[in-house]
Amino acid sequence: MFSKATANFVRQIDPEGSLIHVSRVNDSHKLVPMALVVKRNRIWFWQRPKYQPTDFTLSDLLQGDKVLSPGVSETEFLTYKGTFGDKLSGKLDTEAGSVSVTLEGRGSSKLQSCFGKLKKEELDVKKLLRESSNRLVDMQHVLVQQLEKRAEVLAVVKERILTANSCSVTQTKKEQCIFQGVLRLVDMLGGSVKVCVKDSNNIEADSDVSLEIPCGTVIAYSILELEIKKNGHYDICLQPGAIGGFEADSHLMSWPSLNSLNTVDGKCNGEKVPEKVPLSALQNGSQEMDLSPLAELPKSTRYTLFKRLQETLRDRTALSCLECVLEDLCSGETLDMAKHKELTESQRKSVPAILDRAATDSPAENSQCGIPAHLNAAHLLVSAMEELPDETLSLLSESCPDFLEAFDTLLCRLKETSEPLSSQYLPVLLQDNQAFQLAEQLLSSTNVMLRRDTNRLWTETENKDGVLLLVLCLSIQGLSLLCKGLK
Repeated sequence: MFSKATANFVRQIDPEGSLIHVSRVNDSHKLVPMALVVKRNRIWFWQRPKYQPTDFTLSDLLQGDKVLSPGVSETEFLTYKGTFGDKLSGKLDTEAGSVSVTLEGRGSSKLQSCFGKLKKEELDVKKLLRESSNRLVDMQHVLVQQLEKRAEVLAVVKERILTANSCSVTQTKKEQCIFQGVLRLVDMLGGSVKVCVKDSNNIEADSDVSLEIPCGTVIAYSILELEIKKNGHYDICLQPGAIGGFEADSHLMSWPSLNSLNTVDGKCNGEKVPEKVPLSALQNGSQEMDLSPLAELPKSTRYTLFKRLQETLRDRTALSCLECVLEDLCSGETLDMAKHKELTESQRKSVPAILDRAATDSPAENSQCGIPAHLNAAHLLVSAMEELPDETLSLLSESCPDFLEAFDTLLCRLKETSEPLSSQYLPVLLQDNQAFQLAEQLLSSTNVMLRRDTNRLWTETENKDGVLLLVLCLSIQGLSLLCKGLK
């Protein structure tokens, strides 16, 4: 809830800037000016880095006993109050044993953030550079030793936005579910919500949670990355977009390597990106982006995964958590749901339920480095979907298998050529106006226009980096593979 509120704040006041939202209240006391933050790059180039505050400052990392005291300026920032809400609805047909079950859901949620007056504290970078000149990093420091092995990046906190007074964040949810058949309500709704049964088929669940945020709580911050050489010399990256890292052999490590990811994302290879990116630009994707193992799962497993993923698309918090858990599992770490404190009890049960299905029935010959190939494919799919806008996720959550397969076929055909496609290649299902409009909506939600005239079909986009278009294609392909042959 706190993370949602701070993320909304950053999106509203600094959408293309350098501010990073604080995801946990418990990190606030660590985010002092000149504090060290670990930047962890992700597997796929479109994913935003993760930031982990540490218990150390730059002074702790440098050789010598002299403590740096470059000075910090404090100014009034702004007064902020925001209310965000949405209304959700959906229908799920499934089976529980031999019982056929239909679940319809309707709900609304409202998140109100009243941070009040905010202030900004900013590090005197010029003075820091003067005071720290000729100082060396202690390469034997425990933090350096641990990070060197993982090729992560160290950064210092340059500025922070914090509350000037105590404030509050309130979230109100109302959910109504109509059940036909026999369902275990405790498993579906969890034990932490208020349940009022009006009759045998209607269940309403309301929750109203308020957080009181104390004065001096950091809600956003910005960083400067460090370039650290093997001999202990270091530089502070002052230019916007400058990337830090640890020196390895004769070059700085910038993990992950993006050289194999083609020209889809111009930001990765430094090439100028055209104003309009045709779908054919996505044809030669990286070999690492392979979703085909999903099709090798048993039909019952694919069916359950498809339905549960569609449910999860309606809850971005659960979707983000699922991505984090899959990333941990694909990195060889054990599953620990306890660290995801932002989840509701219902979400804590639904995420492992998806993973139970994802972790079974794996063809042994497809395993690589001990990680099942289909688990990596599931992580790729979820990572792509997490990057999509809310509107796109909502549309995907309501799309039927037949439509997804037809839409995937259309995207594949459009990717095969840079020229307009003959209308005769439009899949039969998409010749229906309602289905075609849904395809238009999905592409439009990622800034792509689907055009057609009497004889031709083509796409136009103002999406300059092509990333949204790529992750939409991956999402459609993955969902299509899961629901293939389910009709």
